[in-house]
Amino acid sequence: MNVRPLGDRILVKRVDVGEQVQGGIIVPDTARETPQEAEVVAVGPGRTDKNGDLIALVVEPGARVLIGKFAGTEVEIDGDEYVIVAEDDVLGILE
Repeated sequence: MNVRPLGDRILVKRVDVGEQVQGGIIVPDTARETPQEAEVVAVGPGRTDKNGDLIALVVEPGARVLIGKFAGTEVEIDGDEYVIVAEDDVLGILE
């Protein structure tokens, strides 16, 4: 299934950067923090300014970005979990 976000929305998939164990303590999945790193899957066309001109988004599909832990709306598409966030929820682009 193809999903194309609307407006200034971005479809991202959270990237698990690996389990970090300190002092030999194993952290269960339910107690782990939500990953903040994500890969951009799809982007919307952009937002319009007050004059009606389209302002394109800065991020592109395939980019790695940082998003807030509780940002966006989680959705499930074809059994995979994604998050739809606004461009303002993107904290930075990883290079």
